Amino acid sequence: MHHGIQKLLLLGAGHAHLHVLASLARQRPADLDVTLLTPYPHQTYSGMTPGFVAGHYTEDEGRIALEPLVRAAGVRWVQGRCIGIDASARTVQVSAAQGMQGVPASLGYHVLSIDTGATLDRTRLETDMPGAATHALAIRPIEAFTALWPQVMTMARRQPVSLAVVGAGAGGVELVFAAEQAIRRNGQQGASFTLVTGGPEVLAGYSAGVQRRVLNQLKRRGITVLREACTGISEGEVHLGNGARLACDVPLLAIGTHAPAWLQGSGLALSEGGHVLVNACQQSTSHPEVFAAGDVSTRADLPHARSGVYAVRAGPPLAHNLLAAHKHQPLKPHMPPRHTLNLISCGTGHAIATYGPLHAEGAWAWWWKNRIDQAFVTRYRPS
Repeated sequence: MHHGIQKLLLLGAGHAHLHVLASLARQRPADLDVTLLTPYPHQTYSGMTPGFVAGHYTEDEGRIALEPLVRAAGVRWVQGRCIGIDASARTVQVSAAQGMQGVPASLGYHVLSIDTGATLDRTRLETDMPGAATHALAIRPIEAFTALWPQVMTMARRQPVSLAVVGAGAGGVELVFAAEQAIRRNGQQGASFTLVTGGPEVLAGYSAGVQRRVLNQLKRRGITVLREACTGISEGEVHLGNGARLACDVPLLAIGTHAPAWLQGSGLALSEGGHVLVNACQQSTSHPEVFAAGDVSTRADLPHARSGVYAVRAGPPLAHNLLAAHKHQPLKPHMPPRHTLNLISCGTGHAIATYGPLHAEGAWAWWWKNRIDQAFVTRYRPS
C-alpha cells in the first residue's frame, strides 16, 4: 500500500489523454494529485483538419478547449513543453510556453503517462530534406498549420497558385483534396495541384482497390501525381529525386512523423524509431511507472500503424490502467483491433471507406466521417 499523495503527470493532451481527463472528472481518487503538461490551450482534432482546409469547418469547430476538462477533473495545468525526461529520477524537464510566467523548470511524478501526439523533428527534417524547415508549411504541429493556412488562402485569392503536397499517405491525400477544393472554389483560376508521393504508390499501405479509387479521384480533380522523392525545397521550387525541379508557390509537408528528440537520453526503452516501447498494458517495458499511448509509443508485442483511430481507442484502457497502477491493482491488456475503419476524405461531400479488404466510396462515406468526427469533438465539450 502507498502512503500519502501520489503524483500522476500527464505529458501531452493527445487523443488518449482527453479520455483520461474525462475519466478523472468522473472518478479521481482523493489521494491522487494530477498535473497536465501541455503548451496549448486546446487540442486540435487531426481528423477534422482536412475539413478545415476545405472550408467545411472553422478553426474553432475542430478544437477542444482544455480548460473545462482540466477544471472538471481537478487537475493542475502547466502550460509548457517537455524538453527532457530523467526516468531514473522520475522527473520531467519543462520549458514554458510562449508568454507564460511561473512555470517550474521540472516536474516530479510517481506515475507518468505520455501522449504528446505526432511531431516533426526540424533538425532531422532539414537533414533529410534541405530547405524544408524554412520554405515548406508542415501539417505538424497542427496548431501552427491551422494558424498559417489562412495566409495560403489569401495568396490564392490574389494570384493563381501552384501547390504541392509532399507525402502520399492518408494525411497527404486528404490534404491535397481539401486544398484543391478550397482554392478552386475561392481562389484565382489557373491554380495547379501536385501530389509528390516520395517514390512509392499513393496510399502504399492500402489495398490495390483503395489505391485505384484514390487515383481515379485525383485524376478527376486534375491533381498531378509524381512518384518521386522530395530531396529538398527552395524558394519557389520542390527538388525531386530524378533531378527535376517542380515550380511551387505553396509546398505542404504531410510526411511521416518523428519520435520527440527529448526521449533520447531519458533512460526509457525505445523502439528503433525512438518511440517509447510499451507492452500490452501500454506500460514502458523498462519502467513500469511510465505509460505511453498514441504516436509517441510503439507496442513491443503488437506493432500497429500510427493513426488517430488507434490513438482514440487507446484512451479507455489507458485511463483504467493509470488508476489501477495508482491503486496497485492488476492492469488490463489493450488489444488493438486487427482491422479499423478508415474514412479518407476527398474534400467535402465525398469519401472512401475501407475496412480490411473491403472498400467503397460515396457521399454517404463522407457523411459518416463527418458524423464520427463531430461526435468526437462534442464528447469532450461542456454540455
